[in-house]
Amino acid sequence: MASLNRVLLIGNLTRDPQLTYLPSQTPVVEFGLAMNRRYKKQDGSMADETCFVDCQMFGKRAETVNKYFKKGDPIFVEGRLKYDSWEKDGRRQSRLRIFVENFEFLGKGGGGGSNAAQSQGAGFPDTSMDAPYGAATDDDIPF
Repeated sequence: MASLNRVLLIGNLTRDPQLTYLPSQTPVVEFGLAMNRRYKKQDGSMADETCFVDCQMFGKRAETVNKYFKKGDPIFVEGRLKYDSWEKDGRRQSRLRIFVENFEFLGKGGGGGSNAAQSQGAGFPDTSMDAPYGAATDDDIPF
């Protein structure tokens, strides 16, 4: 049976990134992410719903996130769900977190746009490997 574990999220950091190093000197950054959903209820009034997730990232990109992001900043993350479980005070604990494999800077307004244009204009490094899934490149535009 085939399976797929892929997560694409755009949200705002709920706290400043926390950088640590493994004994092998591999950088690890952890941060919280909040995504908002605004919808219309059955009575016609508007309601907001917020989803909070914990994120973890390893390597050179972890240092980049720690250097350039702070609480409240918008970010696009791409990764996979990771299930963690542990025992605390004799009780079994668990959580799902996002294992971030790639990220992109977003403008302070929280919208999307060209990563290269925004990151170069703001002095940020270009962290993208390839265009996101389904994104048009200059070669795909017919005019």
